[in-house]
Amino acid sequence: MFFDRERELGKLLKMVSYDPNMITFIYGPINSGKTVLMSELTKRIAKDFTVFYINLRGRFVNSYEDFMKVLFSVREGSPKELLAELLKSGLAYGGIPVPEGVFKKILENKDEDPFVFLENYLRELKEKGRKPILIIDELQVVSDLKIDGLLIYKLFNFFVRLTKETRLSHVFVVTSDSLFIEKVYNEAMLQGRADYFLVDDFERETALKFLVSQGFTNDEAELVWSYFGGKPVYLVEALKHREELKEWCEGTLEDRTSWLVLSLNSMRRKNPELFRDILPLLNEFNDKEAIKCNEIDDAVFWTVKNNVLFFDPRKRLLRPQGRLELLAIRRALDEVG
Repeated sequence: MFFDRERELGKLLKMVSYDPNMITFIYGPINSGKTVLMSELTKRIAKDFTVFYINLRGRFVNSYEDFMKVLFSVREGSPKELLAELLKSGLAYGGIPVPEGVFKKILENKDEDPFVFLENYLRELKEKGRKPILIIDELQVVSDLKIDGLLIYKLFNFFVRLTKETRLSHVFVVTSDSLFIEKVYNEAMLQGRADYFLVDDFERETALKFLVSQGFTNDEAELVWSYFGGKPVYLVEALKHREELKEWCEGTLEDRTSWLVLSLNSMRRKNPELFRDILPLLNEFNDKEAIKCNEIDDAVFWTVKNNVLFFDPRKRLLRPQGRLELLAIRRALDEVG
């Protein structure tokens, strides 16, 4: 759902109007609309850009070959013919189009280093008057993949070269996994080479405006907000459940609360030490909606990885992934605590 994101879209369009300088992390809570925003960017971008949108969401990537099959799109034709087609169409591709012969060389690691090939590919595009943009969605999928060392650090070194060193291409890394961002930012030494762009849930006024625009009464819109805040995915789902709105809202909260209660009770049996650390952390949200976080300990790691809490690496804040999680935490603590 793309709705009332003109401010964020305007910032991105302004960003790409300048020469590349930094990798940009597009981050935010789960289901906050990051992918929708970047998809809209590809539709609104000027005709002198070529956008490569690589989406790793839901892809099983367990090897170098798997990753290359996502990164590249094998097509018929010579390199020159594919480049001419790309220049003519101006379309965003799901993968970077290459001939089958080139792709085989990349897979076999013969004569074709994929990063050298990509750099030359993007340089030729730029020399022909096209400004490349590379968008990688859910890159954390390959965070543990090793090819002569962790692939992720080789990728980020390459992204630094594309942005800060050669100014060949804008690079956007889209993810809900803020712990992945924090780890890569520090371990890949990205200070001064990467920036953050937060895509958050809608504010109250925007969420209510959307629901009312879809035919909800003010009272119905307020009810949805009271359970889900401005989480776009639930605002859209609410449209399907208007006839039993209160029951659907309450049932969704019960589902989330049940999962959390069962998870915590299981942890109390299997890992009592971690349980003792998580309980006071969650208790902080009985009367707060956000807390400062200066250390990623095991309790923080578990709650963020399991989408209970969201960690904002820029502000060093912890908060629930959304209003639904905030309410679920408070109900679960009444049962577990």
